[in-house]
Amino acid sequence: MKFKIIIQRFLIPSPVVSIYYLIKFGCKISPKAEVEFSKYLRIGEKSQISSFTKIKATHGYVNIGRNVDIGPGCFISSHEKGIHIGDDCLIGPHVCIVAGNYNFDRIDITMRQQGSVSKGIKIGNDVWVGAGACILDGAEIGNGVIVSANSVVSTKVSDYSVIIGNPARVVLKRNNI
Repeated sequence: MKFKIIIQRFLIPSPVVSIYYLIKFGCKISPKAEVEFSKYLRIGEKSQISSFTKIKATHGYVNIGRNVDIGPGCFISSHEKGIHIGDDCLIGPHVCIVAGNYNFDRIDITMRQQGSVSKGIKIGNDVWVGAGACILDGAEIGNGVIVSANSVVSTKVSDYSVIIGNPARVVLKRNNI
């Protein structure tokens, strides 16, 4: 592990990180959250990050929009292609958003030795991600989507869909009534 990453993760106290991001972006981060002090992290104004949430932005950007609430115990980790979360999103507790994956094409060497890939993750505006959901590398979630609790999303989801399951599938479309 590089010396700079060690300093970012272990030597900067959480309250200092919380105050820094409050001043820089106007967002609220719980001192009990583990948010990296990183040039790749952008958090929109009036967004809130709850206790025990981890945000890792060491290897790629994490761009969180305005008025986003991220519940307790979430894990967000970016890689080369990054993560974009739109404005006015609700992310429930214990949601996992990981924008990287391991190569596994070859069987003559271990997966660890094959390295990793990243397609990135895009989450639109006004999205509600239910508790325990998992958003995997390559997912593109449209505007106004509702992701049901404990669903696993790894593909493109069209605007105003309600999705559920593992793998997540559309169960209905939201309409203006």
